[in-house]
Amino acid sequence: MKKSAILLLFMLSMASYCRSQDVIYLTQEQFILRVMDYKHYNPEEGFKFVGDKPCVIDFYTTWCGPCKRLAPIMEELSQTYCEQVRFYKVDTERERELAAFFRISSIPQVLYIPLYGEPILLKGLYPQDKIVEIIETYLLAVSTK
Repeated sequence: MKKSAILLLFMLSMASYCRSQDVIYLTQEQFILRVMDYKHYNPEEGFKFVGDKPCVIDFYTTWCGPCKRLAPIMEELSQTYCEQVRFYKVDTERERELAAFFRISSIPQVLYIPLYGEPILLKGLYPQDKIVEIIETYLLAVSTK
């Protein structure tokens, strides 16, 4: 009985962990470890994603109005898709080299990276239903191949 109760508590805590996944803020070093080594990028070899799940990366700044409106959408989606997709944020003012690599000239811009295939970078604030459509039709569909 005691072992069953402990096992049940463990399983419940793991389930709530997924529901409480937050968007992860990345530095250049963390980006290299979790997404790709952009410092050694070779265009002939293409984009080499090192993650274990498809991901969504929000390039933002703290003063950007549309970025502030996108933040709660990303938080909600990070919980909805916690078992399937990782959600990251990159502050373009702090991580200028990383922003320059992706040629981030306006914000917000969101990078969608499937497990297989090339990433897509979209400019501007999209409504939540459009972001869900991109995740479902591009990230999850491409990542199951």
